[in-house]
Amino acid sequence: MAPVESGIRRTAARRDGYAAIESYAAIGDGRTIALVASDGAIDWLPLAAIDGATVFGALLDPQRCGRFALAPRGEHEVSRRYLEGTNVLQTAFTTSDGAALVTDSLNLQDGGELSWVELVREVRCERGRVAMEYSIVPRFDFGHGAMTIERRGDAVIAGCGDRNMAFRAWGVGPAVHDGGQIAGAFELEAGGEQALLACVFVEGQPIPLPPREEIEVRLRRTADAWRRWVDFHSYRGPWEQAVKRSLLALKLLITASTGAVAAAATTSLPERIGGERNYDYRYAWIRDTAFVLDALGAVGYREQVHASLSWVLAASAPTHPRMEPFYTLDRRVPRGQRELDLAGYRGSRPVLQGNSASGQLQLGCYGNLLETVELYVRHGNTLDSETKLRVGEVADHVCRIWRNEDSGIWELPQQRHYTLSKINCWSALDRAVKLAGEGQAPAEGVQRWRACAQEIRRWVRERCWSERSRSYAFHAGSDDLDASVLLAARVGFLQPHDPRLHDTIDAIRRELCAGGALLYRYSGQQDEEGAFLPCSFWLVEALARSGRLKEAKETMSQLLQLANDVGLYAEEIDPRSGEMLGNFPQALTHLSLINAASACASAERVEQERAGRDEKRAGGGSQGAAVGKESAGRGGADPERRKEGSRV
Repeated sequence: MAPVESGIRRTAARRDGYAAIESYAAIGDGRTIALVASDGAIDWLPLAAIDGATVFGALLDPQRCGRFALAPRGEHEVSRRYLEGTNVLQTAFTTSDGAALVTDSLNLQDGGELSWVELVREVRCERGRVAMEYSIVPRFDFGHGAMTIERRGDAVIAGCGDRNMAFRAWGVGPAVHDGGQIAGAFELEAGGEQALLACVFVEGQPIPLPPREEIEVRLRRTADAWRRWVDFHSYRGPWEQAVKRSLLALKLLITASTGAVAAAATTSLPERIGGERNYDYRYAWIRDTAFVLDALGAVGYREQVHASLSWVLAASAPTHPRMEPFYTLDRRVPRGQRELDLAGYRGSRPVLQGNSASGQLQLGCYGNLLETVELYVRHGNTLDSETKLRVGEVADHVCRIWRNEDSGIWELPQQRHYTLSKINCWSALDRAVKLAGEGQAPAEGVQRWRACAQEIRRWVRERCWSERSRSYAFHAGSDDLDASVLLAARVGFLQPHDPRLHDTIDAIRRELCAGGALLYRYSGQQDEEGAFLPCSFWLVEALARSGRLKEAKETMSQLLQLANDVGLYAEEIDPRSGEMLGNFPQALTHLSLINAASACASAERVEQERAGRDEKRAGGGSQGAAVGKESAGRGGADPERRKEGSRV
């Protein structure tokens, strides 16, 4: 696969009507996301938010759900890219007679939300003549809604209950609507008028019909708004393009009005083709929010850090101090799931709306929450009095419940003493102690929290270490391995010089390797699912934090080659075929990429500082030159860590 922003030339192909997951690019407006296949068809668009029912859902059922197809007639080749620094997509079609460029956007209003969803497709002939055709098949409510289509003036209105789509076009001739479809054909030539096709979506509102000039102005300003946002980042390093694209992908998944972070844009894309592990990821996980604050805080997005922390505190308030693993984007506790009567991606069923993992005990949530709060303070902010009290109450709750078995980070039905869950309980108490030391939590709990954290550390070291595997295990009493244990380096439970950290890294690379830099999530998953991409970026971060920077950079370089042609990642990848699997685009993958790049940059700075000290000493310089240590936990690598590749 091609590197970021390359716009690789390819001939689009489908299998039984399904495009490959990696063939999609994402566009969005801070409310919802559309997925555009490399053949120009929009196969996914939920309304009026990411977690809504679809109007275009051919991704999950090409026959029953709808799409918006737009492409040249006859044979053609395709290349595409995002406009630099934006989430505005450009697809170039080349035919034997000419070349056309399609620009796709979900428009913003001066960088903010419009009061309606506005999908725009601009078509320009770049060379010769190109005959184009389009077909719009709206199918509301995952194809289950009764729909009407009628013409009103120069607009075609498709409606289902209180939901409406208004289609208007310029430079394409008259549209035909028949049998639940809007279709047309047109021809463009270089130097002539460009075409503009626009769909406006509203729910329970009057139907706006904005003029062409207004839409075109918004299209240009939308691209400018994306550039202004992403240019604010402060990351400097060898992977800046990949980091920028991940930041932009992440921004698509953040609800602009609240700061809630959707785990992915889709539901029910399978972890194995034909398999049953098909989940709805259009919810906000506490775990992901912690990653968001680390990733965006590290590169300078203070306002987003504030918005996301405020969201998670508001969402978790009704159940405080008990934590749900995830919440709806509008801050509710999810209630159950339903199976949709759809074929599923390439026959992979069930297709689900909702997620049954709601209500599980996941001890890691408590560490994620207090980690998030501590990061907020570390980035130069302070807590209000209510949040300070909540920190203490959550820490006290962890002291009461940490001995319980839970479902773990992977939300498994088997409740066990999962190693990472216990480590995250330690992290929760460690962060509470730090916050109290800075006057950001009640001081009277410190002795109790510190004693409990020490007890958890002893418990993990005694009961979760496997001598047979020479690694921290999946859960207490097991020899199985879990790649998520690599996060122990990230939260500071394992220090860079700890030989058990290095042994754990080596064991996970050896036993969970899916080929190259890829890892399976935990033991026994080779025949159940693809390689889990966030785990590989966690490996990069663990290597960087443990002083093995050369290995970290080599692994990172391999992983960046696995992005699709526009720099996006799904949840998983098939290590044999290279096909992407799971929901797309995946927030956790892109967050983990940003954190891995930041960890490498931090480790490299420390190495340079150490080399400078050594050079000064060798030259007879001051023996007392001091360089401030960076945190061995989440703040960066420890300058006293071991040399690369040495054994402790």
